[in-house]
Amino acid sequence: MSSELLDALTALEQQKGIKRDVLIEAIEAALVTAYKRNFNQAQNVRVDINLDSGSMIVYSRKDVVEEVEDERLQVSLADAQVINPHYQVGDVIEEEVTPRNFGRIAAQTAKQVVTQRVREAERGLIYEEYVDREEDIVNGIVERLDARNIYVGLGKVEAVLPTNEQIPTETYRPHDRIKVFITKVERTTRGPQVFVSRTHPGLLRRLFEMEVPEIYDGIVEIKSIAREAGDRSKISVVAHHEDVDPVGACVGAKGARVQTIVNELGGEKIDIVEWSEDPVQFVANALSPSQVLDVQVSDDDKSTTVVVPDFQLSLAIGKRGQNARLAAKLTGWKIDIKSETDARELGIYPRAFEETVEEDYEDFEPQEDFDFYKD
Repeated sequence: MSSELLDALTALEQQKGIKRDVLIEAIEAALVTAYKRNFNQAQNVRVDINLDSGSMIVYSRKDVVEEVEDERLQVSLADAQVINPHYQVGDVIEEEVTPRNFGRIAAQTAKQVVTQRVREAERGLIYEEYVDREEDIVNGIVERLDARNIYVGLGKVEAVLPTNEQIPTETYRPHDRIKVFITKVERTTRGPQVFVSRTHPGLLRRLFEMEVPEIYDGIVEIKSIAREAGDRSKISVVAHHEDVDPVGACVGAKGARVQTIVNELGGEKIDIVEWSEDPVQFVANALSPSQVLDVQVSDDDKSTTVVVPDFQLSLAIGKRGQNARLAAKLTGWKIDIKSETDARELGIYPRAFEETVEEDYEDFEPQEDFDFYKD
């Protein structure tokens, strides 16, 4: 091996980020393959590369045994002790078997193997880079489309955006710049495979972390997210500082912060509600923008019965039940919505026991008919 080749390995280490030791191991493995293939040898061999001189030496390796079954792989104890009386059963004897014209043949045969190992090492680096970015948001460029998937270029790798992870209301075209959420990174025979999403709730969470410094700094926390991508989402937030309004921080001055996220998601409506440990208050908040008169909780099956004014029943339920469905997903409670008239006829509103009302509603405030993005 010439000094020029060693210099080339050093250059590869600097340019590709692949350690020279990895490349040397690849070359040694390639030389072993070349020796066995070109000299029709089935014995165990080892190739030693001297980094200082650039020389290559091939050693055959034979195990010392009591009884020889394969002369290519084994040597008897008696024969071994002729070479060195200190050899014992289980030792390995090495003998130089470097052919005279091995350098030329090895160079030709090893080239393809070395190239493959370099490619594998590069793929390994790419995999390590992106596996650490799972559940993170990245910028990409739409490169091509087929009947099922969209392929997004992330720089060093092409990510797959499956049909079920695409926002139904969005149209994607080549060269479009989009933000995507990395859901999974896998090793494959063709290199790392990255899967991304535009519908995952994590995308919404990361967008808020990017746009709202209070969330990034941990002053405001996103407790839960319910999302029907492309149509409407609800998020619950809580402040860990008494002087911070969590909803106001997420909305921003004149709605600037949340509007940036809405624009990124193609006009998806976003309801931001304040989280509460009290399920009565939390469920009432989650049904925004409708006003809530009463919330009755059943801990046995984790369900609630919510009473709303007659004229706001359809607003509370939402188009195709969407508002109630998202509120239930956001809170983790089953929600049964009743109009005030129906609740009175059923005898569940106003409550029969005033002390129960006072206990549950000590800190409860009815929700106003207020929302930043109404249907």
